[in-house]
Amino acid sequence: MSVSRTQLELSEKQIHNVLRNNRRRKVLQQLQRNVGTLTVRELSEAIAEAETGKSPPPRNIRDSVYNSLNQTHLPKLDALGILEYDQHRKTVSVQPGARQVSLYMEVVTPYGITWAEYYQLLLLTALLAVIAAEIGAPLFSAISPLLVCSLFLVVLGGSTAYRLWSRRWVYLQHLLS
Repeated sequence: MSVSRTQLELSEKQIHNVLRNNRRRKVLQQLQRNVGTLTVRELSEAIAEAETGKSPPPRNIRDSVYNSLNQTHLPKLDALGILEYDQHRKTVSVQPGARQVSLYMEVVTPYGITWAEYYQLLLLTALLAVIAAEIGAPLFSAISPLLVCSLFLVVLGGSTAYRLWSRRWVYLQHLLS
């Protein structure tokens, strides 16, 4: 059922249709976390755990997720070129189409805010801290504005490095396609 693995252009309607389903979003999130190939069993275990909040999840939920992935979601994502689903080996790996879909997914930090909100908050805090150091506000009067700026640049650089590392599969697929 696989389509040609050349660069596919998905329509917005196709992307929104993919993202409309919670299990398909969870498949993509799991593939983001695990570069390489996953088995359908590993994928269904992780998704069932996320759905129930229990580790290990109940067997009936794992089986339900496993069946819905095999029968519906993985073949659909494979046909769109988002992932490669080997029905005989029961394995899944990311494909170039995943990059297009991931651009539409709201990316949230582990703390429940989006990365855009995090960076805006970080930069606003940095600006206020530099101004406070410059005018000699209490707690900031002994700190050089250059030091404050440097510290925030280190935090910004570390955050960016973390973000790039955590989303490495998207960037690797982009480089390989």
